[in-house]
Amino acid sequence: MNKEFIMQGGAPITTELATDLRNLVFGTSAIPMRAEWLQTSFVFGTAKEELAYGLRSPRNATRGLLSVVQGFVLKYLLFARKSSRAASLADPLLATAEMQREALFCALLEILRIISDKGKVTMVLPSEDEVFVDHSASYFHDSVTEKLYVFTLSPNEELEHFLKRNFKYFSEEETPGTLLFLYSAVLTRSMGKVRTDLDSSKSAPLTMSNNEEGSLMIVTLLLTGRATPYLHNGVVNVGDENSYAVPQYGVLKRCMIGFLLWDIESSSAAVNQSRQPGSRLKTPNYPIWITSCTGHYGVIFNRNPDLLRNYHAESRFDVNYYSCSGHQIRMTIDNRTYNEQALVMLERQPITPEGTSLSGKDEQGAAAGAAVGGGGGVVAGGAAAGVAGASGSVGVVVAASGASGGGSDVVAKEESTLNTPLQRLIHTKWEEATISFHVQPSMLSYLFSTTQ
Repeated sequence: MNKEFIMQGGAPITTELATDLRNLVFGTSAIPMRAEWLQTSFVFGTAKEELAYGLRSPRNATRGLLSVVQGFVLKYLLFARKSSRAASLADPLLATAEMQREALFCALLEILRIISDKGKVTMVLPSEDEVFVDHSASYFHDSVTEKLYVFTLSPNEELEHFLKRNFKYFSEEETPGTLLFLYSAVLTRSMGKVRTDLDSSKSAPLTMSNNEEGSLMIVTLLLTGRATPYLHNGVVNVGDENSYAVPQYGVLKRCMIGFLLWDIESSSAAVNQSRQPGSRLKTPNYPIWITSCTGHYGVIFNRNPDLLRNYHAESRFDVNYYSCSGHQIRMTIDNRTYNEQALVMLERQPITPEGTSLSGKDEQGAAAGAAVGGGGGVVAGGAAAGVAGASGSVGVVVAASGASGGGSDVVAKEESTLNTPLQRLIHTKWEEATISFHVQPSMLSYLFSTTQ
């Protein structure tokens, strides 16, 4: 027995737990899971260089999980890191090796605390050569699950100490760090609750997905603490006159980090509306969004912590899109035309006797807030139709950073001639925005191809 793990309170995994865990996460224990889960850990690019803040991995089924962790890494580097005066003047995205380690540590810690919801945290670590589950027709060895020790920890100092002490199991290259963290997340939530979250009537495992880069339910588990396939706010009861209404549990509270989604299936307006995340994911506490765009996961972020609290800040601002393939796209999102048109339309509205009452003023103020807040949020009543009609088609500008003249050559194209997946993704949040891409157009195609 591993004396170190025993001293830390670990217990060897049982055959029943190993089998149930594999069945829940991967759908079967009779065959091993995909090899990338056994070989992918949390690894950054070279410290102090461009994109040093970014986790890196090939395109595989761990990309969704890595992207969520990347979002929390950015939250720490941009908004939570405590540093000296000299260090605070440096670009936090040019992370040193120490900053990378601390950011990853805090990201894993915060996610586990979100899932535990102030309860106990369960973590797993592998022994080097001990095997606790026999190879059989119902359980095929995968070289990790049958070797696990299971630890139950308090979510505060005990968890911090444990994670610091065993950090290498998650951060060293070619170790199963992502698998260990996924197992820990599932066991912290508890397998029974994860089955309920997944809508157990469908009998789908956590990783079951047509997405090459991983399951949506892994993303929602890490973001919200619940492995729900539903992205709407709150609880929606679904049924008809021939059956009892069945509750579908979506996102129950505003998230620290958001989520945006666009895929080919969402091109239909009706489908798009039913699949789109609710405001608790679209408007998170911090201006960081995990994104799923035509099956590719990434992260969009802005450095201003007040971006989503001040509509003036949201009129025109820059965001970065980062993919764990190790590529970044900088964009400028401009909502000024939309906001100006909305304000003009509100000013042109005739003042009625009802509008002079206290209730009328409140309603008018609410309409103004809906029209201009969020730079493209939902506008109630006739204002929405008027603004949409006045704005016409939505433009997109591509600024080629490597073009002659230092990137000053800008080619404007209408949506009908250049309508990239990333542009459509942005418009699910900022519907009427003009978007400038500060990148070679070929990069937009590359990042959303199946080869990267």
